[in-house]
Amino acid sequence: MTTAVRISDKLVREARLVSAVDNRSVTGQIEHWAKIGKCSEENPELTYELIRDILIGVEELEQGNYSKYEFG
Repeated sequence: MTTAVRISDKLVREARLVSAVDNRSVTGQIEHWAKIGKCSEENPELTYELIRDILIGVEELEQGNYSKYEFG
């Protein structure tokens, strides 16, 4: 489901710049920032790097890209 929302021109300009570097669409960049921000608010003790690694791990699981971990 998509929903139209109003955001500032400044945020769109910043997203356009960063999205070009990260190879995302402007919408994808804003969604990425929203996802990171939501995780950060829900888990203030986690660093950006840890949140990013967790999100990468979740995506790997969803894509079936995982292996069994052997302890010891």
